[in-house]
Amino acid sequence: MIIKKFTAKTEEEALVQAKAELGDGIVIMNVKTAAPKGVFSFLKKPQIEVTVAKEEESERYPAAGQKKKPEEVSLKETFRQVARAAGTEAPPLRQPEVTREPDESHNLLVEKLDSLQTMIEKRLQEEEEPEPEEAEEDSEMVRFMKLLYNTMLDNEVDEKYANQLVDEMERSVKPNQPFDHALAEVYQKMILKFGKAMPIEKGGKSPRIVFFVGPTGVGKTTTIAKIASRFRLEQKRKIALFTADTYRIAAAEQLRTYANILEVPFRVIYSVEDLQMGVRDFREYDFILVDMAGHSPHNPALRESMNAFISGLDETLEKEVHLVLSATTKYNDLVNIVDAYADMEDYKVIFTKLDETTSLGNLLNLRLHTGANLSYITYGQNVPDDIEVFNPQKTVKQLLGGKN
Repeated sequence: MIIKKFTAKTEEEALVQAKAELGDGIVIMNVKTAAPKGVFSFLKKPQIEVTVAKEEESERYPAAGQKKKPEEVSLKETFRQVARAAGTEAPPLRQPEVTREPDESHNLLVEKLDSLQTMIEKRLQEEEEPEPEEAEEDSEMVRFMKLLYNTMLDNEVDEKYANQLVDEMERSVKPNQPFDHALAEVYQKMILKFGKAMPIEKGGKSPRIVFFVGPTGVGKTTTIAKIASRFRLEQKRKIALFTADTYRIAAAEQLRTYANILEVPFRVIYSVEDLQMGVRDFREYDFILVDMAGHSPHNPALRESMNAFISGLDETLEKEVHLVLSATTKYNDLVNIVDAYADMEDYKVIFTKLDETTSLGNLLNLRLHTGANLSYITYGQNVPDDIEVFNPQKTVKQLLGGKN
């Protein structure tokens, strides 16, 4: 495995350098801003440092029955090499957080909301005091509801859903009720609206075939690599990686490189028959992760091809679909995307690029618009890190103005 760093003014220029030296088939492992060095560093602009990896021919996945060479570097050591080359040791893979069901006792909810309550109390105190004649109407509860509504809008919760939530609260809370009780109630209501996270789990049969669909440019292939790493490293599962993205050679090569790092089988599938054969060949495996071609919501031909792959498998097989979306996409565009997948069988949603936005309203918007459960969120390009199972409690706290 070749791992090198390239520095330039932009990420694109760094990648041009990398391809010029290493050729095609490189995989981006880390991107960060490099501060200028030297006496006159304050006069220089920061540059972008890109860490890339490329497999060597000798590192290709061994043929069936072929033993690994004793000198081969372990999988974890390979990732450590990537981290060292990027200038930072990668933290341990994040374990799925153990969350409590949202129907727990009121006292426990209030206890969890202590910091959020303190923040809201401070914001209420900072607001202008109402005039004496308005004091009776503009009670603490009314001011809390106004603050709740404005906070949701600031986090880009769609106005329709913000109004729905405020209307529900007005019907359920009493005017003289302490606002901390109301806070606990709205917190619980929003968690219930998100529902339970639905990550990929092993079922009773083997293998479980998982399709990843979505528009181009949302980080779908990298997300698959992160999930595959979690299964391979943490759970010691047997996985195979397939790609049906035959439109972009770079995408297939990127997934092939990840497969070789993980030491798992990789296969390009061109037809439903290829997929069926692959499932038979790896019928003893735990998971088969399939990277589908990204496409515009306005391309019905590609959408029909994708549906043919998913529906072409035997109904007795366990399969599921995850729609990968970027949290930075405008809400109206997200609606157009998910509406294009409306005829697809039941799917879960993965949101990527949470590190590129401070507003998480789209997570709630899409949940309420589609009814689809969320499975994972990602917040960076580092493999195998920067991914975790969706946590509704943490997200609701941020939507209500609390810190992560």
